[in-house]
Amino acid sequence: MNTLVAVSIAPIGTNDELASQVAEIVKVIRDSGLPNRTTSMFTEIEGPWDEVMAVVKQATQILTDKGIRTEVVLKADIRPGYDNTLYSKVDKVNNILGNPDL
Repeated sequence: MNTLVAVSIAPIGTNDELASQVAEIVKVIRDSGLPNRTTSMFTEIEGPWDEVMAVVKQATQILTDKGIRTEVVLKADIRPGYDNTLYSKVDKVNNILGNPDL
């Protein structure tokens, strides 16, 4: 079943600058081979439920395996029978707004 998640995985109580730790997490997600896109607040991942959740777990373990307290915020859209929702949902809105190339 197709699943689209928006996930934020972040260390808690380390320091003010988190970019290097977040980069490690994003690398795991990108190396998964699943469609994904990173924004300033979340990374979206799309694919079968079990595969997506396995990637979220593996990415989370980048921090927890180092003994770092970790916060995970996850929102999931599970829509059987659909795929490519990572892009098609945004494309529909842009077409309505008259900006199909955004």
